[in-house]
Amino acid sequence: MVGSKGDASQDITHDAFLGGQVYVYQPKRGRHRAGLDAVYLAAALPDETIGHVVDLGAGVGTAGFCAAARLSAIQVTLVEIDATVLSLAGRALQDRENAHFAGRVKLLEADITAKGSLRHAAGLTPSIADHVIMNPPYYEVDRFRASPNSARAEAHMLDERGLEPWAKTATDIVKEGGSLTVIYRADGLQDLLNVLRGRFGSIDVIPLRPRPDAPATRVLIRAIRASKAPLRLMPGFVLHEGDGSDFTSQSQGIMRDGMGLGLVPR
Repeated sequence: MVGSKGDASQDITHDAFLGGQVYVYQPKRGRHRAGLDAVYLAAALPDETIGHVVDLGAGVGTAGFCAAARLSAIQVTLVEIDATVLSLAGRALQDRENAHFAGRVKLLEADITAKGSLRHAAGLTPSIADHVIMNPPYYEVDRFRASPNSARAEAHMLDERGLEPWAKTATDIVKEGGSLTVIYRADGLQDLLNVLRGRFGSIDVIPLRPRPDAPATRVLIRAIRASKAPLRLMPGFVLHEGDGSDFTSQSQGIMRDGMGLGLVPR
């Protein structure tokens, strides 16, 4: 994100990402606000990516917008249960700043954790996606204290089923041989791998470290539906220089210039 300007009448901000290649509207408070995770999720898609990308739990659309802005050969569907934030995504698609990708982005209001028949009726039908991206809630309801704000809690907290519904829906909607890309907290890596077992292979684990000598706080997972190829632990990326808050040159290219991570299809 490189800047924002307020909209006091609706208590939202109009925020620029990728050096102004993408603009989103998001609530000032009371709901999750998008940032680095969404940008890195989009940047993890290889430069060669084509076809239909479905963003599960898309929020105001930041990751899907960033992917569409960089990858001209994709179509994106933003899937979100919260009608309030989905309407903000729709509003952003009307901005002239987003006109270069808006025609390739669609919105779908649906509960990705619902049972299959309900998901299918809502439009999340089997094998509709060539690629799925998702930034699921990071915290389990029985391990972390939820925000008192219900909308914020829903964006940050998994219910008692954990990641299982997210993995099930991703498996259902992506074509065999299609890809899944996830960003998640590093200490939840085992939980994520557990729900992908038997559903996805060719798993690449890509650590994101805040500084060169720091443990990873986030991981990116890239995987292929129905593949039997083994897991790989990749070198990963460092976000900040030394002990300061300055981004590395690579991070600046991703955050401000809209570059990809340089990952290649497996």
